[in-house]
Amino acid sequence: MQIILLEKVINVGNLGDVVKVKDGYARNFLIPQKLARRATTAAVAEFETKRAELEKAAAEKLAAAQGQGEKLNGMTVTVAQKAGVDGRLFGSVTNFDIAEALTKAGFPVEKAAVRLPNGPLKTTGEHPVSVSLHTDVVVDVTVAVQGEAA
Repeated sequence: MQIILLEKVINVGNLGDVVKVKDGYARNFLIPQKLARRATTAAVAEFETKRAELEKAAAEKLAAAQGQGEKLNGMTVTVAQKAGVDGRLFGSVTNFDIAEALTKAGFPVEKAAVRLPNGPLKTTGEHPVSVSLHTDVVVDVTVAVQGEAA
């Protein structure tokens, strides 16, 4: 299916690109998320009239994400979880827990933005985690997992 992108999409293209993607990806994800439209001649013409407006909005989102990223970069967030004497957790610390701790610290982040390279954290200590605030803004955060007595 031919679509025109309304925002930058990782591994697909930039704002304004007309690309061909699988039908299901377009119908089930890109179009409902308002990331793309079908690339009909009318839609392309309408996009060209709105191009400056959409580019301005994308630049504002990027600037806001970069501003938040500068404050967030290198930050340490503490998460408490029940743990045994050997430092292993009962359960795990997931991206939801980290996003919740960042939100409480004054940085509203969605759980999908938190990237855990090795899966959920299952031990106490400090773990490096990356947070993707925007497709072009990825910052590193340290998560300090503290054990509580069971």
